[in-house]
Amino acid sequence: METVILLTISNIFMTFAWYGHLKFKNSPLWIVIIVSWLIAFLEYCFQVPANRLGHGKFNAAQLKTIQEVITLIVFSVFSILYLHEEFKWNYAVAFLMMIGAVYFIFK
Repeated sequence: METVILLTISNIFMTFAWYGHLKFKNSPLWIVIIVSWLIAFLEYCFQVPANRLGHGKFNAAQLKTIQEVITLIVFSVFSILYLHEEFKWNYAVAFLMMIGAVYFIFK
């Protein structure tokens, strides 16, 4: 469970590092890059321990799959609440299909 919690925190930082600047399109690119790198550093402070703790309980493919599922969930919430984008029906269908992929990774 600690692996999932750390990966979730990591993904929140990662999402802000990669997409948070989209609300600040008037900011100079070099500032956005530096701020994004600083946020990404925090992301790594959670991601690296998550994978260290999780490896052994999960194999690398399972860890990556867990991370991707968390990323999709975090990004969906982020895009709706922070970027005010619409969640469309085809996104839900795609996520359901990914659940099938997750099933086979853990089978």
